[in-house]
Amino acid sequence: MLKTILAITGKPGLYKLVSRGKNMLIVESLADKKRCPAYGKDRIVSLGDIAIYTEEDDVPLGEVFAAMKKKEGGEAVALDVKKASTGELFDYMAEVLPSFDRDRVHASDVKKLISWYNLLVANGMTDFEEEPSAEEPAQEAGEEK
Repeated sequence: MLKTILAITGKPGLYKLVSRGKNMLIVESLADKKRCPAYGKDRIVSLGDIAIYTEEDDVPLGEVFAAMKKKEGGEAVALDVKKASTGELFDYMAEVLPSFDRDRVHASDVKKLISWYNLLVANGMTDFEEEPSAEEPAQEAGEEK
C-alpha cells in the first residue's frame, strides 16, 4: 500500500498515485481529494522507499508506521506536533523505535512522520505491512522441488 502513496517535494501532505501519463503522474491529494499532475521535474518519493535511520540498519517506514499503529491502538497520534518540544518528539520516537539514530533523525523528521501517519489513519489506510509479491511464492514453490 505504501508504494502507491507519494510525497512530493514542495507540496504539502501525501498523494495517492492514480494514473501514469506521458512524462507525468496523476496524483490525488489525501487531504482534499483533488487530482493534479506531478511532473518529472518534481521530486517524488514513494513512502515504500523511505526508511528511518537507526543505530544498526535503516528501518523501512512501513515497520515504523506499524509500530505507531500498535502503540496508538490504530488511532491517530494524540501528540500535537505543532506545539510539541523537540524532547517530546524524540521521547515519542524512542517509544516507537527505541534504536533510532538521534544524530541523523531530526525533530522535523519526527513531525513529518507523525503528520503522515495521522493523515493515513484519517483516510483509513492502516495496512502498513508489506504483502509478499506474486513472485515470492513462485520462488518458494520452486525451491521445494
